[in-house]
Amino acid sequence: MDQRRDVQDLINWIGASPTAFHAVESAGKTLRDARLLQEGEAWHLEAGQVYVVTRNQSSLIAFRMPEGTPQGFQVVASHTDSPMMKIKQHGELSSSQPYVQLNVEVYGGMIMSSWFDRPLSVAGRVTFREGRMQKSRLISPDRDLALIPNVAIHMNRDVNKGFEYKANVDLMPLWGDGDARGSLLRLAAREAGVPEEDITGWDLFVINRMPGSIWGGQQVFFSAPRIDNLECAYCSLLALRDARMSRHVQMIAMFDNEEVGSGTRQGADSDFLSGVMERIALCAGMDRQSYLRALASSVMLSADNAHAVHPNHPEYADPENRVYMNRGIVIKANANQRYTSDSVSAGLLRHILKDREIPFQDFYNRSDLRGGSTLGNISGRHVGLCTVDIGLAQLAMHSSYETAGCMDLAFMTEGMRAFLETDLVCTSDGEFCLEM
Repeated sequence: MDQRRDVQDLINWIGASPTAFHAVESAGKTLRDARLLQEGEAWHLEAGQVYVVTRNQSSLIAFRMPEGTPQGFQVVASHTDSPMMKIKQHGELSSSQPYVQLNVEVYGGMIMSSWFDRPLSVAGRVTFREGRMQKSRLISPDRDLALIPNVAIHMNRDVNKGFEYKANVDLMPLWGDGDARGSLLRLAAREAGVPEEDITGWDLFVINRMPGSIWGGQQVFFSAPRIDNLECAYCSLLALRDARMSRHVQMIAMFDNEEVGSGTRQGADSDFLSGVMERIALCAGMDRQSYLRALASSVMLSADNAHAVHPNHPEYADPENRVYMNRGIVIKANANQRYTSDSVSAGLLRHILKDREIPFQDFYNRSDLRGGSTLGNISGRHVGLCTVDIGLAQLAMHSSYETAGCMDLAFMTEGMRAFLETDLVCTSDGEFCLEM
C-alpha cells in the first residue's frame, strides 16, 4: 500500500463527509457496486452480492451474502457522527447589533476552545415540500461562512489560567453584519435548489473547514476534523469491499448519534441492526431456531478510536496498558464494561491478528479516570453478540481538529478484512473454531 496516498484518500473522504448524512452518502459511493435496499420494501438477496440499507440518511448497514445458509454474522460497527454545533430552526441571532450570529447548540462532548479562530461553514440536510411529497437534500457550501472570534487577551487577562466557556454566549459563530439577516435561509434554499417558502426544516451543523494534513519530520502523522470516528468507518468500508467471501454474512454498521448516547431510531440503541439481521435470516430461508443458532457463532468488532499517550501529559495513561500512534490496532477493555472486550472476544481477535502478523496493542484507562463508552455494549441490548472493542490510537479526541498515525490506517483495514474473511464457529459456550 502507498501509505501517503491511502491516508490522503482518507483525508479526502473525511472532507467529503462533513456530517453523518454526508458520511453515509460517501459510504455508498465507496461501495459503488452495492445494491441499495429500502426498509419499506421486500428483500430478495443473492449470494456474493453486497447490499446497503440506510436509516434516516445518517446510519448505514452494508453486508455481503454467503453461499447457502449463513453460519453466522460477523459485524464491524462504527459511527458516523462527531461533536459539533447544530443550528436551531430559527438559526440567526440578530440581537447583537450590528452583527448577525448563528443560533447553535452543542452536539456531543466537544473541546470548545478548539473551535475558535478558524474557518467554519455549514452543512447538513434540508427538507422541503414538492407537491404532495416531502423530500430532503444534502448541502455543503464549499466556502468559509462563519468564525468564532476569541476575546482579545487585553479584555480577558485570565484566559490562559483556565476559562469556563458558556455555550449560549461564547460559541455563537459570527455570520455577518446587520445586512446578513435572512441570509441563512436564502443560502439553504439556494444550495438545495428549492424556493425558500418550500423549506419545511433542516438538520444543519457548523463544521470545521480546515483541510486535513499529513505532517511530521518523517510524515508519520496526519490531522483532520472528525477522525473520531470516520477513520474506523472508512476502514470498515474498504475491508468489506475487498474481503473474500466467507460462509457467514459479512456486515458493517455505521451508526449515527453515538456521541449523544445512541438512543435514536438510527442509533446503536435501536432495532436497526437486529432488524436487518433477522431479515437476512428470513431471506436465507432460516427459521427462528436456525437464526438463534447462527447468533451463537456471530462476533462483532466495535470500532471506535482510543486515546494515545499524550506527549506532554503521559501521566494520564495507564502505567502499563498504554497505546501509541503507528503501533497497530488497539484492543480496549474496562472492568465496568464501558468496553465489551473479555478474554474470549479479545482472544479471538488477537488470534486472527497474530496469524496475519498485524500489530496490535492493549488499552485500559488509568484506574481513577473514567473513559467514554461506545457502540458494542449499547447494540448488545438488542442483539447479544460476542464483541470486542477496538480502535486506533489518536490525540485530541473530540477536538475540532484531531491527530492520528499514518501507518495505522493500513493496520486497521487489514485487520478488519482478516476478521471478515475468517469463519468463526462457536463449538461450545466460550469456545470457537477459527477457519481461515
